[in-house]
Amino acid sequence: MSDVKLSKNEYIKTDSNYLRGTIVESLADESTGAVAKDDEQLLKFHGTYQQDDRDVRIERKRAKLEKAFSFMIRVRVPGGVSTTGQWLEMDRMASDYGNENFKLTTRQAYQLHGIIKKDLKQTIKEINDTAMDTIAACGDVNRNVMCNPNPALSSTHAETLKVAQDISEHLTPATGAYHEIWLDGEKLDSSEPEEEPIYGKTYLPRKFKIGMAIPPSNDIDIYSQCLGFIAIEEEGKLVGFNVTVGGGMGMHHGQEKTFPRIADVLGFITPEKAVEVAEEVVKIQRDFGDRTERKHARMKYTIDDRGIEWFKGEIESRLGYEIEPAREFAFDSNGDTYGWTETEDGKSQLTVYIENGRVLDTDTYQLRTGLREIAKIHNGDMRLSSNQNIIIAGVAPEDKAAIDALMDQYGISAKQNRSAARLNSMACVALPTCGLSLAESERYLPTLMDEIEEVLDETGLTQDAITIRMTGCPNGCARPYIAEIAFVGRAPNKYNIHLGGGFIGDRIGGIWKRSVLGNEIAETLRPVLKQYAEERNEGEKFGDFVIRAGIIHEVTHGSEVHKEHETA
Repeated sequence: MSDVKLSKNEYIKTDSNYLRGTIVESLADESTGAVAKDDEQLLKFHGTYQQDDRDVRIERKRAKLEKAFSFMIRVRVPGGVSTTGQWLEMDRMASDYGNENFKLTTRQAYQLHGIIKKDLKQTIKEINDTAMDTIAACGDVNRNVMCNPNPALSSTHAETLKVAQDISEHLTPATGAYHEIWLDGEKLDSSEPEEEPIYGKTYLPRKFKIGMAIPPSNDIDIYSQCLGFIAIEEEGKLVGFNVTVGGGMGMHHGQEKTFPRIADVLGFITPEKAVEVAEEVVKIQRDFGDRTERKHARMKYTIDDRGIEWFKGEIESRLGYEIEPAREFAFDSNGDTYGWTETEDGKSQLTVYIENGRVLDTDTYQLRTGLREIAKIHNGDMRLSSNQNIIIAGVAPEDKAAIDALMDQYGISAKQNRSAARLNSMACVALPTCGLSLAESERYLPTLMDEIEEVLDETGLTQDAITIRMTGCPNGCARPYIAEIAFVGRAPNKYNIHLGGGFIGDRIGGIWKRSVLGNEIAETLRPVLKQYAEERNEGEKFGDFVIRAGIIHEVTHGSEVHKEHETA
């Protein structure tokens, strides 16, 4: 195996001294707004991506200027539960160091954009001062562990959240590099060998994602996760989890060996085994994941290549016991429930729609200011949903009126009166900062939804919560392939339209039309939406209808997603 050529990133990790590289030297170099190439890869493990403003690339190149480099910082929030103090600090840092807004991600994390290099260390230090961190928010490690953030859904929420937080802590990299570089921690004595007991010296072949779902809501899209835990309740108590493995969204246009994949259900475990199982699953991917080709390095390919029975045998061998047969469960949605909901503790929670997760003020809509004022008087939690929304949780009955008044004062209440499809939509960041983006996404989806809403109004579908997602490239950060309707960027202003994903996130949608111009998408969809309105069965979801009606073939395996699925 010594003559096997590994991917470039494997050598970067090997030579990095457990993620240190020359990051300190790169940060000190005032001659450029960027960091060294290898450090650019290592910074991801520390929770930050180097980016540049692509809107001004050509202009700066003509002026013979360096690219407008800045950094995106991603903040881990295991299970999506943060305090009002943490929310206020993210808001403050968006002004002190960022670009006057912040983003709630599809993995229940915070993101700051526009951080320049000289402010990077101070920003990360201040994030840690809030009792949050950025380590392992990106990179070839386990990332932010997701969990249904909605305590109103189930009395088992607190127990499941605790398991998610325990897994997150257990799988956090052990390297001291993070504390040394960002928090001025004590440097390791060179005579003391350092170890990563779970990851090893080269960490994982690619990123790793874990989520915890609580039926009947599949809001965290369990089947898109590398490793998932589905909470199983019996007689109102959490008895364990069904474990899922091998999900993943990313693919590449025209490369049929890359594809999204729906996770397999492995079996049932009791709650106390969850952390141990998570560790062993990660170790299997560490040992068997493809380190020669990064496009084939996710766990979905490890399982797809070797089979779920092989994987089950491997993990049972490592655990020393058998995983029980899966227990029954059922999902009925994967979106959020908006407005006020009472919880079992006598309090209430308010779910607020945040379009594409972007917390900002505009001339007509003071969302960021309004949420800041709410956080100042709120005594409970600020919970980040996996659909990029915020849940103001733990509100005492006597405090509801004050929050409602602020919602009205800053125009937030009015913005909640949207079509069900818009409320069930989301987009990735894409342009101008994502280096992978081929087309607009976050900046364009609101305009596109205006056009789609006109069709929905005409067809009487305004209150139908059709799942709609958009990404600027095929990497799938907004989990488009399991949406009922998805727009995946292929080139500037051109998108593949996918149809037929599962309403509960359990089926991949196929390509219906390729390279459709953005301003033609709504009209292209019009006849299909009209047909759905006229011919659907009672209770039939859009994704199910387009398959039953023969508008598109059902995708039974992710590899089929590259094929044209439009029927004659």
